[in-house]
Order: sequence, then C-alpha cells, then structure tokens
Amino acid sequence: MIKFIASDLDGTILLNGAQAVDKSLIDVIEKLLDKGVLFAPASGRQIVSLKRLFQPISDRLVYISENGALIEYQGKVIGKTAIDRDLAMEILEDVYSMPNCELLISGQDTAYIKPKTKEYYHRMTEVVNYDTTLIDNFNDIKEDIIKIAVCDLSGICNSREHFFEKWKDKASVAVSGELYLDFTEKSVTKGKGIKQIQEYFGLSVHECMAFGDNFNDITMLDNVAESYVMENACDEVKKHGKYITDRVENILRRL
Repeated sequence: MIKFIASDLDGTILLNGAQAVDKSLIDVIEKLLDKGVLFAPASGRQIVSLKRLFQPISDRLVYISENGALIEYQGKVIGKTAIDRDLAMEILEDVYSMPNCELLISGQDTAYIKPKTKEYYHRMTEVVNYDTTLIDNFNDIKEDIIKIAVCDLSGICNSREHFFEKWKDKASVAVSGELYLDFTEKSVTKGKGIKQIQEYFGLSVHECMAFGDNFNDITMLDNVAESYVMENACDEVKKHGKYITDRVENILRRL
C-alpha cells in the first residue's frame, strides 16, 4: 500500500513552463491526504515558494526543498544540510564571473540575489515569485547557505561542463532544468531527502512512490518502489523509472 508520494515540480507537475499548480491536482492530493497518504513536493525551489504553490493544503504537506537540502513537515525541520561557508563563497565568485550566469543563493526562509540583468530580477521576483533579498556583497549573507543555483540565461548546456569539471569533487552538482544547475553540500540529493522522510515516518521503499523528469530526480526515483518518469525525459533518466507517464494527476487519480 502506498503511504507516501513525492513529486518533482518543473517538467513534472508544472508542464510547458507553467508556474501554478492546477486546482484539479490540488483537489486530488487533498483526497489522498484525507486517506492518510503523505505527499511531498520535491524540488530545487525554496520552501516558501513551494508552500505558496500548494495553497490551500500547504500546511498538510511534507517538503523536500532545495534539492533535498531542507526537509520539513508541519513547521518541523526533518533535515537541513548547509554548504561549507568558504566553499560556498568560492563557488559564488566563480558563477558570478561566468557570462550569462546569474545566481540564486538559498537560506532557510529567503533567497539572496545579486542580479546582473533586469531580465533575471523580473524572472525571480515576478515569474517564479520567490521571496528574495537583494544583496550588494556575498558576505552580506549571514545565515547558512543551503543551495546555490545557477541560471544560465543562454541555456545551462553552455556552462554546465565548466561547473561540473571544476566543482564535482567538492559539491553535489546537478542540472535541474534547461536554464538551471544547482550546487548543494556533497551528500545532498533528493534521494537523501526521501531516506530522511522514510526514517522519520517509518516507511519502507515499497510504501513510497515518486515522479520525476530530470537528472536531479534520479536518486529520488531510485529510493522508491513505484517510480514514474515523465515521457518527455531523456533516455538516461527514463532508465530509473519503473513506469513512464505524461501526467502526474492521471496516476494519482487512479491511486
């Protein structure tokens, strides 16, 4: 029996660039919650943004945010893993020096930006609708840094090799979308978040289901028995799914 479901957002629940969760899906999730099934958005996004997306059921969900660096349920932090401060500062300087690359720096309750362009400022504050704090200097960030996201406005394919080659031995590096790449502490993955939730709630892998579409979803898919990959995913990601689907809501309605 399935007792816990996790789903990626962008490219999985949010299709074709959508920035709002369909009310019909919210209604289906609510019915599952009423039957005692736990549901978790699993995303590279900040937790405040995820809660906003899932109103009016946001206080009933488990959250795997920041690619697994911050796990929360009903206001209680189940897991939080920060990047080493000195390493974070080195990565920030490197990303900021790269052409077309913008930064999103995640604390626990806000994300810090030092935008190079008006386009990026608009994207983060009006399109993605993040809670953001403008900074002039990276040292202005006084709290733990739990994730660094790169937004390459020309396409992350143009800079990903640089970041992987330079930082793969020091941090967890994962492509999370057409424009995005994320840095977290070396041990952080969505899969680690799933394991923390399984331990916290006493769940087996056979009681868990997950949906994903991108490389940062692979560890999550590998840590549940019922894994669904979106049909628009690349072949490498599809290898990690037990099933292929084109719509999360259809599977949840069946469940």
